[in-house]
Amino acid sequence: MAIKPMLRFCGLFFAASLAILLSQNSSAQEAGPAAAAVDFEIPATDEGLAGKGPIRRYPWFRELWQKKRSGWAGQVAQDQQAIVFFGDSITQGWGDQFHGFFPELKKANRGISGDTTRGMLLRLEADVLSLQPTAIVMLMGTNDLEEGAEPETIAHNFDLILAAIRAAQPATPIVVCNVFPSSASKQRPAAKIKQVNKLYAEAARQYDHVTVLDTWTLFADKQGDAKPADFPDLLHPNGAGYAKWAAALRPLFATLELVETDKDAFEPETGFELLFNGRDLTGWGFDGQTASPDGRYQVIHGRLVVTTPPEGRRVQQLWSSQEFPGDFVLKLEFRATPNADSGVFIRKPQLQCRDYPLAGPYTELKNYKPQDWNELVITVTGKTAHCTCNGEVLEAAFKLPDSGPIGLEGDRGQMEYRRIRIYTGS
Repeated sequence: MAIKPMLRFCGLFFAASLAILLSQNSSAQEAGPAAAAVDFEIPATDEGLAGKGPIRRYPWFRELWQKKRSGWAGQVAQDQQAIVFFGDSITQGWGDQFHGFFPELKKANRGISGDTTRGMLLRLEADVLSLQPTAIVMLMGTNDLEEGAEPETIAHNFDLILAAIRAAQPATPIVVCNVFPSSASKQRPAAKIKQVNKLYAEAARQYDHVTVLDTWTLFADKQGDAKPADFPDLLHPNGAGYAKWAAALRPLFATLELVETDKDAFEPETGFELLFNGRDLTGWGFDGQTASPDGRYQVIHGRLVVTTPPEGRRVQQLWSSQEFPGDFVLKLEFRATPNADSGVFIRKPQLQCRDYPLAGPYTELKNYKPQDWNELVITVTGKTAHCTCNGEVLEAAFKLPDSGPIGLEGDRGQMEYRRIRIYTGS
């Protein structure tokens, strides 16, 4: 979906209009509860409203919309600079306590069960931007499909939301979660969801500080539908589903320096030498620098982060300045977002280093920890490497040339590396 100049103008105009509406909301709240209640009712018709497609007006939804939004109006001061979760019933399902996840973070739940992208567009300013959020996590679109909206209509509203956020708060980080899988029996067929996600990715790449998280592959079965083990009704996650979602978000929160900001106190084993000092890219072609010029490789609190490329996939490599002709043992830890793809180069040949259960090729590992830290141990003897992940063999006899450097690749998703160390016996 190309972002046309007229659409961009409309998004900016809409953001300005929303700012006026927020001012009116504040005046209504000051005038008293009755005025505020009227202000937060769903507009009676679509006439003059921004966006396209369905807005729900069922009696139960009207009541929920008014109740949620008028309640949040009284929390604007206390929720300033929270991380705002913005969405529909799946977001609402986190609850105010977020099932105990991310206890170290200030969070605000702005999900309304049944909401559509157009409804979210209308309430963006008052419910989200008025909080001056530290970051925004967005999940939207599934209810539009149930109401018969086409993917292009949903993506149009999504782009207006991004444009309005950027016009009001240009540097606010945004995490866009792929629409979760569901089922054709829920009027949410896999092909339509995949098309929405494709259009979201195309729109998101036009904006700075936006990261798309692959929560579709995380949850989809082989047919592209929701798994009953995580979505008992094929629409809403259970406790296990929310735990997987939280785990998927955590690496991105760490990259945004919202969590895991303490210094890594790790010390290498006797005889091992750190190849990555945890402070900068010295020894990796960018001595003294904390990031590569394009920002793809960044040093963040002891981690070497390969960030998610805006275009979805971009193959890039980072190489050690040193070559290793003799026998050695290389150890490192890595963490991958869902379906992330990367690699560790050993004297140039690439050992696949990925979110193995989703991206392969080692899909049957028992000890792999999704979206958590995993250890690679690579033992090189002559021209062969024995490679393990958390003690399980990946490659028993990986063929190598006589000499070469160590490299780290970025492809899709976010990959992190830490505690990269080597033992050469010298």
